[in-house]
This record gives sequence, C-alpha cells and structure tokens, in this order.
Amino acid sequence: MALRGKMENSHVMAKIIVWLGCIFVMFSLTVLVIALINQGNPLSDINTLKWIQLLQTITLFLLPSLMLAYLCAKAPFSWLQLDKKADWKVFLWAVGIMLVALPAINLLAQWNQHMVLPTWLSGVEEWMKNKEAEAEWLTKQFMSATTVSALLVNLFLMAVLPAISEEITFRGVLQQLLTAPHRFSPFASRLSPHLAIWLTAIIFSAVHMQFYGFVPRMLMGALFGYMFVWTGSLWVPMLMHFVNNGMAVLLYYIANRAAWDMDKVDAVGTGNTLWLGVVSLVLTIVGIYIFRRSTTMRSASSRISSGS
Repeated sequence: MALRGKMENSHVMAKIIVWLGCIFVMFSLTVLVIALINQGNPLSDINTLKWIQLLQTITLFLLPSLMLAYLCAKAPFSWLQLDKKADWKVFLWAVGIMLVALPAINLLAQWNQHMVLPTWLSGVEEWMKNKEAEAEWLTKQFMSATTVSALLVNLFLMAVLPAISEEITFRGVLQQLLTAPHRFSPFASRLSPHLAIWLTAIIFSAVHMQFYGFVPRMLMGALFGYMFVWTGSLWVPMLMHFVNNGMAVLLYYIANRAAWDMDKVDAVGTGNTLWLGVVSLVLTIVGIYIFRRSTTMRSASSRISSGS
C-alpha cells in the first residue's frame, strides 16, 4: 500500500510538472507573439490591444485551466460542473441580482477609491495609482466603439471570453481545488466552502491589478462563488459575469453614440444619486437572501421527492 501511494504521488507530481511546463511555454509564446505584434504597432493602436487581450485571456486563463481540469478528472466537463443544468428561473434570478447590483457596485467602487495608505507605504500607493490610471486608459481605448461590429467585438473580448475563461479558472478550478478532497489540492485537507469562496474572490480581484476597485470586485467574486455552490452549475456565475461586463460595454457604446459623459454614468449610485446606490445595495442583499432560501427549499423538496 505504501509503495502504491508513493507511485500515485509521483504520478501526480509528474502531471503537475508537465502542467507547469506547458504554462511556461504558453506564457513565453504569448510574450513573444505580443512582442512581434508590437513591432510597428504601438500599444496605442486599438487593434493591437485587442489582439493582446485575446491572447492573454486564452493562454494565461482558459487553456491552463482546461488542462488542469483534464488532469484532475476523467470527465473534466463534469468536474467543472458545466454539465449541470440550472432552471430558467435560476438564470433569471442571477441576471436580476446582477442588474440591481450595478449602482451598488459604483457606490462601493467610489468608497474604495478614497482608500489612503500609511505614509510609509507611499511608494506602494503611487504604484497602485499608476496601475489604476493605466487600467482606466486601456478601458477607454477598448470601449471607443461607435459601430455595431466594434460593439460585437468588444462584447466578445470584454464580456463573453472573460466570463468563460475567468469563471473556469477561479470558480471552476481554483475554488473546487480548495474545497474538494482532491490530490491536486494545495492543502492536505479541504477548506470550508466559505473560506474557499472568499480566498478565491481575493485572488480573483488581485489578479486584475486594479486596487482602487479591489473591494467591489472581490465582493462580486464572492457572489459568483456562492452562486456556483448554491446552484451547482458554473453556467450561473458565467452568466452573471457576462451581464456585469456586458452592461459596461453596452453603456460605453451608447455613451459614445449619444455623446454622454461616461464619468456621470459611472457615478450613478453616488453623489446626488447616493440614495440609488443604497437602495441597490439593500435590494441586492435581500435578493441574494431570497434566492438562497428558494434554492434551499428546492433542494429539500428534491430530496423528499427522490426519497419517496
């Protein structure tokens, strides 16, 4: 038995080494391709930025996560809970909660932006502000769409692809490795679902490197994690992620066409409309509570029905 255990452990370690090696190769190829694209195409060129976004999302999130899922399970699609079908009412609730939460997200983002670090961390704070300014510039470059074709491209790059790739990576793979008793798990024993959800949410937010939006993104990540656990389907957080990103893309498109001030749109739920942000926050919490109660009742009803 001891020999068999050692052989299994060495087999697992070999798979991990192969996986890490593949990630290194993909990362190196991505850097090389980006460098080639940049030749004669400065980063201010919108098409260059979109190609870079596409490559980074696929090679740094989607492909490594799918590879790890393949290594973790004989049926990776099932392990990722992509074969679980949720009721249409669940999807409707998920979309509704996300739409209602948008002003609350703006409110939390504004609060987060007033974060001030101690004087001895002034260097870190300056770096964070520079990263935030860089992210804001990139966002405006991406969102400068005025045609339907550009809108569709942005929806794919900024909403569809991130929703699929990031949810597979963070909720589908990372969160499950933290909670499931799997030999690939970084912990000897499983973490509680709550701890795994919040740890995943923190990592999810930190990876975006936008620290003045860290809190609302972390809370969204936690919401996606709970919805994944409560529904047992990865399609639910994917849909919510798409709605959040897709609404931003759509609003930017409408603002560009109608000559709106996008800063005022982003401020909905703050300032003169603070009341809307507070109402949104309350309704979001109530909606999540009602949804959780309803899913618990449906699960209990299903168990009773199957038992009889």
